[in-house]
Amino acid sequence: MTNTEVFLQQMIIGLSNGMIIALIALGYTMVYGIIELINFAHGDLFMLGCFLALTILGALGIDAAYDPNSVSLAVLPLFIAVPAFCAIVNWSVDRFAYRPLRSAPRLAPLVSAIGVSFIFLNLGLFWGGLPMDVFNGGVAAAAPKDFPALVSRTNLLGESSNIIVRWNEVLVAMVTVPMMVGLSLIVRFTRIGKAMRAVAQNQTAARLMGIDVDRVIGATFLIGGALAGFASIVWASYNETIYFQMGFRVGMDAFTAAVLGGIGSLPGAVLGGVVIGIVRAMSEGYIAAEWTNVVVFTILVVVLTFRPSGLLGTPTREKV
Repeated sequence: MTNTEVFLQQMIIGLSNGMIIALIALGYTMVYGIIELINFAHGDLFMLGCFLALTILGALGIDAAYDPNSVSLAVLPLFIAVPAFCAIVNWSVDRFAYRPLRSAPRLAPLVSAIGVSFIFLNLGLFWGGLPMDVFNGGVAAAAPKDFPALVSRTNLLGESSNIIVRWNEVLVAMVTVPMMVGLSLIVRFTRIGKAMRAVAQNQTAARLMGIDVDRVIGATFLIGGALAGFASIVWASYNETIYFQMGFRVGMDAFTAAVLGGIGSLPGAVLGGVVIGIVRAMSEGYIAAEWTNVVVFTILVVVLTFRPSGLLGTPTREKV
């Protein structure tokens, strides 16, 4: 491969992973923008979505040996069940773990979020021990699980091309781009979106204007959870391996993307996710995989040194 082909291939990989990271980062930044809570459980919710997707495929008789010719119809039930599951779980966490702590000191909901993260992590470990063929019979719950290929591995540019673009890259773009655009339209033009922006600016004033703040926050968790569900499907089908600790790694990338872009800013989360994805791909392609985290967080530190609010974030005064 020529240097140009290597660069283009790494860009394709980086953009694909970056869009998935951005989809997860949107969940972080939405919740923080509304109630200023870092929802550490969001990455592990994404992991549970991956495990549900694999469970559904196992129930349908689809395993790692499945080889579709194009986009599999098995994708359709996943895109209904997994986002719905993640949305309901995320809403339930807010309703029973975070809402009672609304008026508590900020440290209390933060510790609660860490606790929920560990609960989800252990649920994933137990889930991996299910006696199903797709979970290797449940004999090694902590071992990585092979995720079936739901789309063809054929190179769309031709098998003779050194640059590889497969259906899984297309699937990532087909899912994530409309999700991001749709979310932006919802927040900007719909009634619930305007209520979200009002609550984000001032909850007390929003209540005085007749807005049901708890309902709006609940809707935010529903939407953020659904986004995590969509991300879990495209991530698992793209990388074809899942494991119960993946929520920490992917969640850390997504949280870093949200901070880099400007936490609380939806366009910033998207930009941060794409930047993180490209930086990771370029580091692994041109430097070494073991240096990737060093490169990513060095860039984060440099950016925050000169722009503490992130690339697209706006400075805010501390509320007293």
